[in-house]
Amino acid sequence: MDILLVASAFNSLSQRVYAELTDQGHRVDVVLASHGDEPVRAAVRGFRPDLVIAPMLTTALPEDVWREHTCLIVHPGPPGDRGPSALDWAIAGQAREWGVTVLQAEAGMDAGPVWAAEPFPVAPVGKSDLYRNEVADAAVTAVLTAVRRHAEGAYKPRPQSDPSIGVVWRDPFRQERRRVDWEHDDTATVLRKLRGADSRPGVLDELAGRELFLHGGHPEDELRGRPGDLLAQRSGAVCRATRDGAVWIPELRPRRNSGDPAPFRRPAADVLGAVGLPEIPAPLELPAHRRTYADIRYRQHGDVGLLGFSFPAGAMSTGQCRRLLAAYEYALTRPTRVLVLGGARDFFSNGIHLNVIEAAPDPAQESWANLNAMDDLVEAVLRTTDRLVVAALAGNAAAGGAMLALAADQVWCRTGTVLNPHYRRMGLYGSEFWTYTLPRRVGPDEARRLTEEALPVSAATARRLGLVDRLVPAAPGEFAAEVERLAAALAATPGLHRRLAAKASARAADERHRPLAEYRRSELARMHALFFDPQAPYHALRAAFVRRTPSGSPRPPAAPADAQRLPGAPAGRPPHASPSGPAGAPR
Repeated sequence: MDILLVASAFNSLSQRVYAELTDQGHRVDVVLASHGDEPVRAAVRGFRPDLVIAPMLTTALPEDVWREHTCLIVHPGPPGDRGPSALDWAIAGQAREWGVTVLQAEAGMDAGPVWAAEPFPVAPVGKSDLYRNEVADAAVTAVLTAVRRHAEGAYKPRPQSDPSIGVVWRDPFRQERRRVDWEHDDTATVLRKLRGADSRPGVLDELAGRELFLHGGHPEDELRGRPGDLLAQRSGAVCRATRDGAVWIPELRPRRNSGDPAPFRRPAADVLGAVGLPEIPAPLELPAHRRTYADIRYRQHGDVGLLGFSFPAGAMSTGQCRRLLAAYEYALTRPTRVLVLGGARDFFSNGIHLNVIEAAPDPAQESWANLNAMDDLVEAVLRTTDRLVVAALAGNAAAGGAMLALAADQVWCRTGTVLNPHYRRMGLYGSEFWTYTLPRRVGPDEARRLTEEALPVSAATARRLGLVDRLVPAAPGEFAAEVERLAAALAATPGLHRRLAAKASARAADERHRPLAEYRRSELARMHALFFDPQAPYHALRAAFVRRTPSGSPRPPAAPADAQRLPGAPAGRPPHASPSGPAGAPR
């Protein structure tokens, strides 16, 4: 079928639906509703879809569109749930199970007949993590069911007047419900409020005499203080006392009308500046019983080392890259045969930290420092020849984060993962040795197509192309345990020493053919020219993305033709370029 996706943003769920429908053989196009009704009408007239699907929509579809075409809305609530804050209410109410409903657009909000519904367990994680994982898994299942039913033509969607559907209207979940009472709320309540708004909209509060939005929350099991007081900092996060404990807050966001020149999310300690908080590091090998914030951890089980990392929105700043490289170098001193890289769930990495760069006094210089720190990390992985390195992607990866994964010997993906192995939507050529690793895995022609079309790739397609070596069909909360089991089996494989010898030999041969240093110099020369050219599209695209200001059109044009090409590649755009979120996007 010809399917048009209408979305307020081409976010993680929209990209996942796009990739999965494309895998099913449907011809899919995308238009952004954030540019108003007329582009949506124009896209419908031009594409003439058999079906319109809205995976993530914060505004109503034009009435003439939903009256003349079957339009399916993906609602993150069970059948009968209505209102704009479904997940917020589920988390606040400590629901154990929730659901996703695909319903037909009608005049009433969320009131149309139900085409499909799928339940999911509500994991004790942040709302954005839940949305990208359990919600996305359920949404894709429901969308594919609804599309199949529509194609078959016999299915009659169930009206919400059906007695088996209990209709419940839930009001918008406003800040007064999110506000933390530091004197009276216990730690569990504080964490629930913080996690329920970890990405959007944040929890409005006052810190150091400033109104700020708090983003994300992690428990602390040892530090204590007067409720509401700041106690310490660690890896950019700050620790704040509750009435019966403390929590770590990784990110803060100043209010837009506060006069702050950088009113967007970034590391909490950066936003607060010099407030005299002691830096209290967490040990890299954190004891299993500890409940505290650590964005990088190392564990070892027999011949398997597990280097876990989890950065907010998958973005990696200069400092985070350097700390992860130090942890990687430590892991290489341990007696293991297999080293696994990746967090237990959610994002693997989205590459350089656009928010930190945008807030820097000199964004070009910070871009350069950040990219070199990413390159240092990727090069360390590429030069590891004494053990097998596995990149375990529990969640999405993009741009330099995807290339970090490709530096490993094997890439294992949870089946719900989406990859964006390109830099084009941020107007960049790219680095992280992509001109070595990407063609090596998929061939020069496929590498050219991936980087020029700049479209999301499902885990299944990535496996078919050779970007991924193993699909792990696990639920989000079960991925880490399954990876550990598979890694132990890999470490116990007979003849592993011969495999390692062959790996070392291949690396030496590649180095003789063209040294890694040459790939790096070539890529960085292109990136330096873009970073330090004030007129380069990168700067406007980065600012628009970070500051959430309108940029481009409902179908953004590709970056300048030669900004992305492999040597010898022709210029050009894909036949129907879909609007993709930029690389490094905290979506």
